[in-house]
Amino acid sequence: MDTAFQHFIPEDFHPTSKVWIYQSSRLFSISEAFEMEDMMKDFVSKWNSHGTPVKGYANLFFGQFIIIMADETATGVSGCSTDSSVRLIKQIEETFKVNMFDRQNLAFIIKDKIQLLPLAQLNYALENSFITPDTLYFNNLVATKQDLLSKWIVPAKETWLAARIQNTQHA
Repeated sequence: MDTAFQHFIPEDFHPTSKVWIYQSSRLFSISEAFEMEDMMKDFVSKWNSHGTPVKGYANLFFGQFIIIMADETATGVSGCSTDSSVRLIKQIEETFKVNMFDRQNLAFIIKDKIQLLPLAQLNYALENSFITPDTLYFNNLVATKQDLLSKWIVPAKETWLAARIQNTQHA
């Protein structure tokens, strides 16, 4: 699986630009992706913070992750403008009957495909070597463009999962 996504991220956004990643409970179809693209373009074109346009970006990655980014060097993102981005994601959830807010589902690349694993099954997957410390993991907790580019898709051992992996290996 080709994990190179960096060239899709706008170069003219500051490295400290805020990033939000939403993971879908399933892969979107091509037709859904096209419909969603229109929704995201419309959102970004109207995204404001206290009446001032936000320099924003939104896109679907790997058919399953929506990344929203705001360059705050031009306009700071207020709570209200953040809420409007959450409303977009909720609209996508409703339109396509998916869950975009389940942080209990972890995404890994296994056998060249994105596989979701419930957090509750992580220890089992580690103990049975379905997942290893080197398995690529989608670290959806990254918060800036800089971290997105370098720390989004990384071996599980380089993320918050490292402690869980240590505990499983010493059990």
